Amino acid sequence: MVIVGGGVLGLATAYHLARQGAHPLLLERDGLGAGATGRNGGFLPVGTAEDYDTTIARLGRSTARELLGLTIENRWLADEILGVEGIACDFRPAGHLHLALSDAEQEANRRLASLLTEDGCATGHLALTEAQAIVATPFGPAVAGGLFFRDIALLHPGKLVRGLAGAARRRGAVIARAEVQRIEGGGRGARIITDRGNIDAGAVLTAVNAWTGELHPALGPLITPVRGQVVAYAPVAPLCRAGMTALTTATEEYWQQLPDGSIILGGCRAVQPGRDEGVLSLNPTAEVQHALDQVLPTLFPGIGSLQATHRWAGPMAFTRDRLPIVAPWPEAAGWSIGGFSGNGMSLSLILGQLIGDVLLGRTADPQLTLFSPNRFSGAVP
Repeated sequence: MVIVGGGVLGLATAYHLARQGAHPLLLERDGLGAGATGRNGGFLPVGTAEDYDTTIARLGRSTARELLGLTIENRWLADEILGVEGIACDFRPAGHLHLALSDAEQEANRRLASLLTEDGCATGHLALTEAQAIVATPFGPAVAGGLFFRDIALLHPGKLVRGLAGAARRRGAVIARAEVQRIEGGGRGARIITDRGNIDAGAVLTAVNAWTGELHPALGPLITPVRGQVVAYAPVAPLCRAGMTALTTATEEYWQQLPDGSIILGGCRAVQPGRDEGVLSLNPTAEVQHALDQVLPTLFPGIGSLQATHRWAGPMAFTRDRLPIVAPWPEAAGWSIGGFSGNGMSLSLILGQLIGDVLLGRTADPQLTLFSPNRFSGAVP
C-alpha cells in the first residue's frame, strides 16, 4: 500500500496500517507537514468547519449528530495514540473560548451551546463576566460574552507530525521523499509514477488536500485551495490557557498562547481580494499580516506591545459544504481524501483509521459515505 502526502491524514493512515501489521510506503514531495498540517494554529477541535446549527439546518439533526460524533471520536483517539506512543507535542486539554463580539452573536451562541451539549459536545455559554474570568487581561468594548468548548485541546502540529512519523516507522511503515507525477491503473492495483521511478501497489491513498486536483483531476472542481496566513509573537505575560477565536473579520481569527508565552495567531483572509481563494502560494501578504496585527490589541487593549517573530502562509483546501471528500480512484485501486476546509485536525485521525481499514480489505464503515463526492450535484467520483 502506498500513501501520497505527509500531512496528519497521511501519517495517521500510515500509522494505523502499520499498527495493524501492514508495511505501508508513504511518499512526500516536500517535507512532512509542509502543507496545512504544519501551518495551522494547533487546535485539536471538536465539531466540523461550519457552525453546528448550520449543519443541522442543511443536513438534519441525525446526520449532524453523526458528524459531530466522529469529531468527538477523533478527539479521544488522539488521547489514545499520544498516550500509547508517548508522543510529546505540547498537548494540553485546555478547552477553547470563542468570543462573541455583539449581543446578536452572544444570543446565537446561547442556542448553539444548547444544541451541542444535547448532542454530546460539552459546551458552555458564558456571560461577559464569566468569559473575562478565563482571560488574564481586560476585554475591549467589542466583547459581549463567550462560548466555551471544554473538550477541545491544543498542541504543536509540527511535533505531532514528527511523533506520528516516528511511531509509524517504529511499527513498520516506510517514509520516503518523492514527487508523485500521476497515478494509473495497475491491473488489480495501482501504478504510482514518481520522479524517482515507478511503484506498483495493491492500493493507493492520495492525501494531498489543496493539491488533490493535480493527481485526481475529477475532484479538482470540488476542492478549492485557500491560502491561510499566520503570525507568531514573542512571549508575553499569560493571556489565556485555552485556545481562542473571534469573528473580528468574516473569516474568523484564531490564536493560542504556547507554554513558553509566545502567541500563534491566524486568520484575516477576509481583507484579501477573493479571500485568498484559489491561492496556493506560501508567501504572506502585507494586507493580511497588518490586519492580524490589529486583532489582539483591539480585543485586549491592555496587552501591550507585541513583537512578531515569524510570519508565514500555507494552503488549506475548501469544499462548498466545508466537509472533506473521500472518493475512490476511477481507474486504480485506491482512494483520495481532501478538502478539510481549515478543520482537518478534527477528523484526520479517525478518517485515517477508517480509510486504513478499507485499504486493508475490510468492509467500509458506512460513515465514510458522509464524505462522498456524490453529495454534490454533477460530481464525478
